[in-house]
Amino acid sequence: MISTKARYALRVMVDLAQHREAGYIPLKDIAKRQEISEKYLETILKVLVKAKILKGLRGKGGGYMLTRSPEEYIIGEIIELTEGPLDPVACLMPDAECCQRKDKCITLPLWQKFDALIHDFFYHITLEDLLNGNY
Repeated sequence: MISTKARYALRVMVDLAQHREAGYIPLKDIAKRQEISEKYLETILKVLVKAKILKGLRGKGGGYMLTRSPEEYIIGEIIELTEGPLDPVACLMPDAECCQRKDKCITLPLWQKFDALIHDFFYHITLEDLLNGNY
């Protein structure tokens, strides 16, 4: 299940993309439009700034803005930054130890196919696609 944090991160990214012509957007403006508490929003924005997909500027005239154009943001990237890996089972995670049952696991192909569906879906949609309803 996708967490509230990841869903809110997508809403924030869409909001910033919709208002990108305005330059830096104050936290309070985003929070008000998206109906997210400023405190919770601040924790999400810190993650996005740390990952350098947003720029933050403190003080008068400050706020947040995208570091790239909307078509350069992949939805899967945004979700994984706030959610962690989208892998449906632990054995498919990039840092997973090699499973002793891998060669005889009847369910592994099922999980691999499900993993491919998730990644194919979220990693082929950009922020621009989301803005335009093209997904």
